[in-house]
Amino acid sequence: MHPGTAVDPGPAGPVTAAAGLLAAAVYLSAAARLRRRGDAWPRWRDASFTAGGASLAWAAVGSSPGGPFTAHMVQHLVAGMFAPLLFVLASPVTLALRALAPGAGRRALLALAHSRGAGWLLFPPLAALLDAGGLWLLYRTGLFATAREVPWLHVLVHLHVMAAGLLFTFSVCGLDPVRRRWSPRLRGAMLLAAGAAHAALARSLYAAGPPGTAFSASDLHTGAQVMYYGGDLAEAALAVVLAGSWYAATGRARTRRARADRNGTGGHAPRRDVKVG
Repeated sequence: MHPGTAVDPGPAGPVTAAAGLLAAAVYLSAAARLRRRGDAWPRWRDASFTAGGASLAWAAVGSSPGGPFTAHMVQHLVAGMFAPLLFVLASPVTLALRALAPGAGRRALLALAHSRGAGWLLFPPLAALLDAGGLWLLYRTGLFATAREVPWLHVLVHLHVMAAGLLFTFSVCGLDPVRRRWSPRLRGAMLLAAGAAHAALARSLYAAGPPGTAFSASDLHTGAQVMYYGGDLAEAALAVVLAGSWYAATGRARTRRARADRNGTGGHAPRRDVKVG
């Protein structure tokens, strides 16, 4: 994840790549454990998480085509948007809760997922602010140029990009059991807001590069287009996941109401809010 060619990330790149591959190996091991004891776990989730780990590893140590800014933007999209989506689609928290034996480890994970801190971090407006707001801060201040010269800041910036992308994707999809699942309307609104902010930033980068940098015009334009269209693609995928979970939750709510009617409530089942699964 190099913002240009001026920065050598040092050991951070290989460490990130190793972490991505190790996470994939742990996930596959947990899924295999479930299947050995007779539980079902979709194979496509294995593929999704493995692809996420491989994508992150590639973004950390691989090389991208194009000039420095274009290469940076490709790696930014992979690490900050597509890898998080692949990870979240695999429902890793659900898998861990099912694979862990009853005991301290499982209790600790459950407590973390239901903690107040996790709830705040996954509050969609906050997650959107950390994600989109962080990108505006990176590309529309001198932070990007400074990070190209300071290795530790470069690593910190990209850790934030990955973490913020993961939090935002997690908050929009709402696939794993956490403290609270926010309404699909709120999650959809934040997806639209973040997408608009991302697109506006890409347009502004097409017109003018980050302060303190001097990329060629063709490199800058290509990088901005990669950010614009790549962001649209990732956000469209998120919208499909959100719509699917909304549809499933609505179906479950209708089933509950029909069951209440059959149980003798005289056709006046108590009103229930739609719970998003």
